[in-house]
Order: sequence, then C-alpha cells, then structure tokens
Amino acid sequence: MTDWTKLSYQDQLQAKVDWLVDLLSPLTSHKPQVYKSAEHSYRMRAEFRAWHEGEDTFYAMYEPGTNQTYGIRDFPPASKAIREMMPRIMDEIKFRDILRNRLFRIEFLSTTTDELLVSLIYHKPLDDEWKSAAESLASSLEINLIGRAKKTKILIGNDYVTETLRVNGESFQMRQIESTFTQPNGGVNEQMVSWACQQASQISETDQRGDLLELYCGNGNFTLPLSRHFNQVLTTEISKGSIAALNWNLQENQMDNIQLARLSAEEATEALDGVRPFRRLAHVNLDSYNFNTIFLDPPRAGVDKKTMELVRRFDHIIYISCNPETLKENLEQIADSHEIMATAAFDQFPYTPHLEAGVYLKRIAHS
Repeated sequence: MTDWTKLSYQDQLQAKVDWLVDLLSPLTSHKPQVYKSAEHSYRMRAEFRAWHEGEDTFYAMYEPGTNQTYGIRDFPPASKAIREMMPRIMDEIKFRDILRNRLFRIEFLSTTTDELLVSLIYHKPLDDEWKSAAESLASSLEINLIGRAKKTKILIGNDYVTETLRVNGESFQMRQIESTFTQPNGGVNEQMVSWACQQASQISETDQRGDLLELYCGNGNFTLPLSRHFNQVLTTEISKGSIAALNWNLQENQMDNIQLARLSAEEATEALDGVRPFRRLAHVNLDSYNFNTIFLDPPRAGVDKKTMELVRRFDHIIYISCNPETLKENLEQIADSHEIMATAAFDQFPYTPHLEAGVYLKRIAHS
C-alpha cells in the first residue's frame, strides 16, 4: 500500500493525475487541467477524538485502516484558524473538569476568513453547570460553540459560519451550517467552482443562453456562481440543513433567477417525466424552463441508471465527481450520445489517494 504521506507533494499529485488519465482513457484523450492544493492549512473542517490518560486529555486520530489511535498536538492540514485554536481550547478544557469529563470528540468548522465554530461531543448529559462553563469558554476564546450529547444540542453563539466564496472576481456570502455537507478544502473549492463556471461561460457563448438544472445542490456552493451564466436555474436538494443554508444564501446574495425544488434526483426525474405531481413543486412552472444544461455533483456512489437517462437528454453536462471510478461508470452509460470536451483534476485531499474530477460533455452532433 502506498504511504502517500511520504511522497513529495508533486509526486503524489502526479500519481493521482496519471491514475485519472488511465481510468478515463477508454472514453477520452483529453488531458485534465490540474488544480493544486496548498500543501498545508487547507482543510476548513477537522474532527478529532478526545483521548484521556490520567489527568491528561489530548487530540487523537486513527491510524489509517485501523482502530489504533495516536495523539497529536498539531494538525498541519487544518486551516490557520483551527490550528491556532486547537491548543488554546484544549488547555482550557483540561483544567475544567465539567468540560473535560466524558468528552468524546471535538469538531472544528472554519472559513477562509478565519471564522470558527467548535463542537464538543459528550458521553454524558449536559446540564446548567456545563452550559455555564461552556459560555465562559466561548466568551474567553471568542468562538461559536456547540455542545452535543444524546438527544441534546446546546448552542452558544451561532451553529454556522459564513464563508466568502470568490469566483471570477465576484464574492458570494455562503452560510455553512454545522453537521451539513460543505467542501473541506476552501482553496480547491474555489478552483472547482471557477472551472465549472468556465464551462458554463463557453456554453453560453457558443450556444443559446438557456436554463440550468442542477441536482444535489447542497447549500448552493456551485448554484449561485453558475446562475450568472443562465437565464433560469432549477436546483434540487433534500437535506433540511442544506436547504436552510441555501435559502439564506439566495436572500443574502440577492439571487432572483434560482428556484429550489425539495426533491431527490430520482424524484426530479419523475417530475420532469410527468410520472406524478409533487406538491413540493407547486411553486414551480416546469413549462417555463428551456433547459439546455445539467450540472451534477453527486455523492461517492455516483448517479443511478434512471437518473443518467435524464442526464443524457441535455445538450450540455457539467459533472463534478468525488469518486472517479463511479464517474467512469456513469460516463460509459452516455458515451453513445455525448462526447467529453474537457476534464479537470482537483486535489481536494493532498497526501491521500482521493482525487476529485470534473468533466464537461456535449451532445454528439449526428449528420
């Protein structure tokens, strides 16, 4: 097994890019545009076990592929805000028994502008005494703090951070709520969104400026910037937390050409096919859309076959994947109708085997 941590950054990145090129070679000869990560301080999220030995408590992580833990004092991949807070919060916790006892896990969520949210997870009930100590901790460290235990959530401050997403000279304010999905690598995320927008810009320049359908939109990380290149956008999501964040983001950024449908990808297919009506679509007039492009950023499992049949109907497809192997399987299903026009490799997780990929496809013109 390759020990990715012992490779130089350039060597590990090249190994992953070579693997992606080989994986997609039966489908395209295009070489991916490669987007590097910072080599440290790139992760906006991090979570650690709280490990107790006698009177001492420290951060712990699992050895890859095992249940063995090891203690750490610093975590170089974490953002500047997280790295600076790690020793400060641990020093405070260690000397406050009410905060230390039965503490199981510590989670951090930060932004590229150093906003920070810390969650403390316990194997014990949280009472007023705990809340008083936690309020003192949050005040002294000037952080948002959440305490979690079984069926309990105590909030001190906000349960979200607000990221500034910078794309093509424009800034978007993006609320990111604790426990909902957000892209972990802030710098690479901006590169991914910018690449997707470049493809959308080319579509609007060479084809009519039509409408966009997006599946799996999350908090609108791609949705808002992409909407600048289309007349209308219909986007789908089912996570309540992500929907709450998206609605705030739409209002805060004054977006008026985006409509949200609370549908899964499978339900979106049924709705567009007219299989059955959805009350959750009562506010949407599907007949008003002139879709020519679909954007999707699915989970690691990829896209199911039925949804891929919906995808093949679009002239233009922009696909971001966190699992190139399921990406390849999906692309094979539409290889007879669409050709790959551009590919990209995004090093979201340096020093690991994981790589994100982007693909832009266009319908094959038949004479």
